[in-house]
Amino acid sequence: MTTILTATGIDAKMLSELGKQTFLESHGHSASKKDITNYVKTKFAIAEFERELKQTKNHYHILYHNETPIGYSKLVLNVTGKNIPNKTTTKLERLYVLQEYHHLKLGLELFNYCVTFSKNHQQSGMWLYTWVENQKAISFYNKAGFKIVGSYDFKISDTHYNPNHQMLLTY
Repeated sequence: MTTILTATGIDAKMLSELGKQTFLESHGHSASKKDITNYVKTKFAIAEFERELKQTKNHYHILYHNETPIGYSKLVLNVTGKNIPNKTTTKLERLYVLQEYHHLKLGLELFNYCVTFSKNHQQSGMWLYTWVENQKAISFYNKAGFKIVGSYDFKISDTHYNPNHQMLLTY
């Protein structure tokens, strides 16, 4: 059975653990071990999730399979950006599922939940950044109707940036 729940402050530790593991699985080879270790230590710290969960602009959702947390998403509503024509557009900042569960295609269920959430909040579309070497993610988003509208250099460290596609889905 699959369930998707809204995250709260008490979920910070779990999100930290999920975040670290899923990021390492998908991006752990994208920079030097030192750069990745420092990035994960900073960006996926429990305190960072506690801080973000207190901000009303952030909407975290946790994906459970048989009562086990296996993935999560982070949405921010009404985010403009370069190449984003409408102010009522949701930014999909994170959509991660543990690698061992990819074969169940539950990421699609979480994604569809995010789209519904976005539409229910009167958003006109959704946009995101995805690493240019993450072909699995690019294919997933292309199938969902996203189009590449730009590029972005994602900062891993002071000396390393990963090239990303900026992708947009219009409803």
